[in-house]
Order: sequence, then structure tokens, then C-alpha cells
Amino acid sequence: MRINLLCMGKTADRTMASLIEYYQNRLPKFWNFQITELNDVRNVKNLSPEQLKSEEAKLFLNLLDHRDYIILLDENGAQYTSRQFSGKIERWMGDSVRNVVFIIGGAYGFSDEMYARANEKISLSSMTFTHQMIRLFFVEQLYRADQILSGKPYHND
Repeated sequence: MRINLLCMGKTADRTMASLIEYYQNRLPKFWNFQITELNDVRNVKNLSPEQLKSEEAKLFLNLLDHRDYIILLDENGAQYTSRQFSGKIERWMGDSVRNVVFIIGGAYGFSDEMYARANEKISLSSMTFTHQMIRLFFVEQLYRADQILSGKPYHND
């Protein structure tokens, strides 16, 4: 199985990037985890929020394969406990899902086209965080899921 995290924009904060890398390096190699950071859309100030979401969708969709299992990290998505999330990963592995792609959109979220393409939506919290923080929280949750699935003592209920 391969897990990819697609993100709009780069992580400029070195401390945040270092923390993301810390957890990323601890993930199991057989997940083939990768973070892909897309360049921000140009001339943003000349675009409405809907136009911006549409332009971002084009960038995302160019990187997706029709066989990818797409999950949008979206404030209106389903929320899971860490154990439930690890169970989802275990099911994907058992079902031989080849490529799971999680997507963090831009500041205005996703276009209707992205919602139509997605297999599901997941929310990491009801609160709002910066996109860089969401990257960190997400990668830590992947690491936590691995530790749960491996029976390691990292996670406490």
C-alpha cells in the first residue's frame, strides 16, 4: 500500500517541517508514505474563492490516478478516534488498496469537483488549524496508527 499526502503550498516554518519529518521518518517503509507539496496558485488576489478552489482542483486532479482512493481532509468530514483511524488503514491493507491519497486543500477548502472525486472526507478536529499544523497532526496520527497496529505502547486509551 502507498499513502500520499497532497498539500496546497509549502511548509515554510523550519520547526514545523522538522517535526513533520520526525514522524514521517518513523512510518513503516511498506506504506511508501510521501508528502507532495504543490505550488500555490498564482495571481490569487485576482481570483474569487470559487475560482481559486477550481484552479487548485486542476492541480490536484493532474496528480491523481482514477484508481486512487481519495480522502479529503475537510472540516465537515467524519471524525474518528485514533483506534478507528488505524482500523481504517488496516482494512485498506486487507482490501489491497494500492494507493490512498489524503488531500489538504487551500484556505477556502475544496471545489465541488474535488468533493465529487473524493471517496470520503475526514476531519481531524472541529477546530480550525493552520495547514502546516494539520500536516503535522496528520503525520503523527499515521505514526500512531502504525504503533496501534503493531501493538506498541505509544497510544494509551
